[in-house]
Amino acid sequence: MENQKKLKDIELSVLDLVAVLKGHDASYSFQNSLELAQNVEKFGYKRFWFAEHHNSPSIASSATSLLISHIAQGTEKIRVGSGGVMLPNHVPLVIAEQFGTLDALYPGRIDLGLGRAPGTDPITAQALRRNLQGSGEDFPQDVLELQQYLSDNPNGHVHAYPGEGSNVPLYLLGSSLFSARLAGMLGLPYAFASHFAPTYLQEALRMYRDSFQPSEQLKEPYTIACVNVIAADTNEEAQKTATSLYLYFLNVVRGAKNQLQPPVEDLDNYWSESEKRAVMQSLHYSFIGDQHAIAHDLGKFVAETGVDEIMACSHIYDPKARVRSYEILSSTMKEG
Repeated sequence: MENQKKLKDIELSVLDLVAVLKGHDASYSFQNSLELAQNVEKFGYKRFWFAEHHNSPSIASSATSLLISHIAQGTEKIRVGSGGVMLPNHVPLVIAEQFGTLDALYPGRIDLGLGRAPGTDPITAQALRRNLQGSGEDFPQDVLELQQYLSDNPNGHVHAYPGEGSNVPLYLLGSSLFSARLAGMLGLPYAFASHFAPTYLQEALRMYRDSFQPSEQLKEPYTIACVNVIAADTNEEAQKTATSLYLYFLNVVRGAKNQLQPPVEDLDNYWSESEKRAVMQSLHYSFIGDQHAIAHDLGKFVAETGVDEIMACSHIYDPKARVRSYEILSSTMKEG
């Protein structure tokens, strides 16, 4: 039964938002991403994903397919992909060609996760799309078109070269209920963004499982939950390290775009009570502490949700502390 799953039964992956650290530039972030991917590959992680964002000086993952190639080239076996490409920003044929190229370069290692949000503000979304009418309303048709381009049997005169016949696996991402139902109907794996939008997690998982129809890609439902994880050798160290995460989401609450800040001693100097409540609501599914605390809290989460895979996101300022956090998490899952 799904509610009997243990940590050791769960696949473990990484969502790297490629945060730009205060005092550093994007090149430094790309170097840290590669070093993290090389380490988590050794730790046994299944996949390493990037999320498309635009017009944000604090996140350097706008050119998602280029970063995927950078990480895949520097690793050997870990799957690398998008979590996700925001499909309304793109013509499906171009994405099929990009990911077909990636699959040709790194066969059997590329994932294509798709989202229906723009990954940015409305003005930037308009700049990305220009005169296109594309929006989330077109998302189901765009997914089907993209899937067709990557299939063995494309229709019509337009073909994706490279891409055709690659059958790069698709994943649908969501933070509400729309993509949960669509993923179920199309028989695709479903990943929920509970690291920043926890409200509909349980309902979305139920809807996905209830609506699931087997497909050529997937015979039974497969669910991924993205959560925040900050693990350290002591609870005190983890809590201090996590202040960077809280400050990052305080930026979101305030509509600011500051780079990822180093840890601070006392958060009460930075936020009001209402801001604190808003941040904590967004970060409901955050697992912070030493290995014992992480094992207890994450084990409860897995039992309650029955997810097949945990994708960990970690806003940690110190690159070495970030690697250590993923190492502790890996040990926790293997022993759980």
